[in-house]
Amino acid sequence: MAKAWHDASPKAKAILDEADRIFASESGSLDIDGRTLSDIAFNGPQATLNRTDLSQPALYAAGIACYHALPDEIRSCPLRAVAGLSLGEYTALHLAGAFSFEDGLRLVMRRGQLMQQAAEASMGGMVALIGADEAQANEVCARAAGDGILVPANFNAPGQIVLSGSIDACDRAVAVAGDVGVRATKLQVAGAFHSPLMAPAAEKLGEALAKVAFAPLRAEVWSNVTARPHDAANPQLLRSLLVDQLVSPVRWAQSCANLLEVLNTERKVGDMRAATVFHELAPGTVLKGLMRRIDKTCEVIPHDAPTSQPTTAI
Repeated sequence: MAKAWHDASPKAKAILDEADRIFASESGSLDIDGRTLSDIAFNGPQATLNRTDLSQPALYAAGIACYHALPDEIRSCPLRAVAGLSLGEYTALHLAGAFSFEDGLRLVMRRGQLMQQAAEASMGGMVALIGADEAQANEVCARAAGDGILVPANFNAPGQIVLSGSIDACDRAVAVAGDVGVRATKLQVAGAFHSPLMAPAAEKLGEALAKVAFAPLRAEVWSNVTARPHDAANPQLLRSLLVDQLVSPVRWAQSCANLLEVLNTERKVGDMRAATVFHELAPGTVLKGLMRRIDKTCEVIPHDAPTSQPTTAI
């Protein structure tokens, strides 16, 4: 994760070195044998990197290192809008000027630790539904919840919804999904993220957020909870929505669709160029794949690693 950027760009290396310094000062309670964040991101193993208390700071650092290493023709363009899925919302907020890199990294480290603790305490899980709409997802939840908890947690793209809740309820969801006309697969995750089982983490995250100074946003950042832009001048509401995000579904598909609707309207009145281009920061190309399901006409340029190919500006 992000090693190619680290090796190719002094700017990316500087960000990742800074992340290592901050991580070292906050990681005393983690069982990582003194390893740096970049070492874990570069070398894994996957089972270690899959821990949410490690994957979250690694994802945040990788995305921002990638951004600073992008070609000047991309970074010189004013940001029109920024969005991130779950943890990625913090990356988006930093890029829009909400808080410093260091404050953001400390926040996502705390967020990851709290979610890991809540996951270990609640024994929850997650189930991916393939081919389901929101009504079908709600029906699966109603049939499978029983005495436990089961809720939609991620609306990733049309036909791709993730449920989250108690282990027994997740097992029942796999069994009853076929009756609703969809396929279900249990996911290998640490816990029931974006569900009420994360309430203990959400409460303590609110305390951490209250200690961070939030600046007015200089670009739209789209909220996972509301699928609308955050209020650029209301940091208290922004903090509240970040707390809600831990126990609420991530409405990624709706966010992307709503943003595209806004951009298309602007284009019709002559405020924008002919094409809308999104840039996906490292690591991976997951969001490009989701956008293909949300709107096949929208171009997404991934930046998982440096490339010598010409790029298109934002």
